[in-house]
Amino acid sequence: MDADEAQNREVHRFNVALDRSLVRPVAQGYGTVVPGPVRQGVDNFASNLSQPSYVLNNILQFRLGQATHNTLRFVINSTIGIGGLFDPATALGLDARETDFGETLHIYGAPEGDFVMLPVFGPSTTRDTMGLVVDVATNPVRVFVPAPESRYASGGRVLDVFGDRYDNRVVIDGVLYESADSYAQLRSLYLQNRRFQLGGADGTELYTDPYGDAPQQ
Repeated sequence: MDADEAQNREVHRFNVALDRSLVRPVAQGYGTVVPGPVRQGVDNFASNLSQPSYVLNNILQFRLGQATHNTLRFVINSTIGIGGLFDPATALGLDARETDFGETLHIYGAPEGDFVMLPVFGPSTTRDTMGLVVDVATNPVRVFVPAPESRYASGGRVLDVFGDRYDNRVVIDGVLYESADSYAQLRSLYLQNRRFQLGGADGTELYTDPYGDAPQQ
């Protein structure tokens, strides 16, 4: 085991301990007490707050059609959808199309770099970590929305994290608490999913785990 993997595993142990002691129980309480329609409204609200960042990245990626799509989605959900609590845009054919600065860097040819396990945020790569920093720093909502509205936005995102943890509890618990090696499992799942998302695999190619011993099908 090299020094980078040893550090990643140490961070992973911290994240698992944080999940066990705080995130999982709070998410369980949130999902049990708060009705599903309310949780969905929070999820819609948090998702809508990300749309301006998607638009910014679409423009940087020279995907003007996607930028127009996400702009229309944001405008409709922010108005007809009452600040994003509802999602009429999807019913109108304007589905969610997420992107981030990590994808922007990928399009510009930036290499993936090393696998990195971030405290709290979880699995990433060198490229995606740089993208995360830029997305947080340049998100138009964060930059231009004043207090107290900005605090509502932050609160909505935090609640959405707990909601996602509750909705995906079976899969997450299986990976974190039932895997023989939860770190290796999480690393493999993240890299496969991220590369597929970025168009690096078509579902039939061999995926090579750079930290593993052999290719996986």
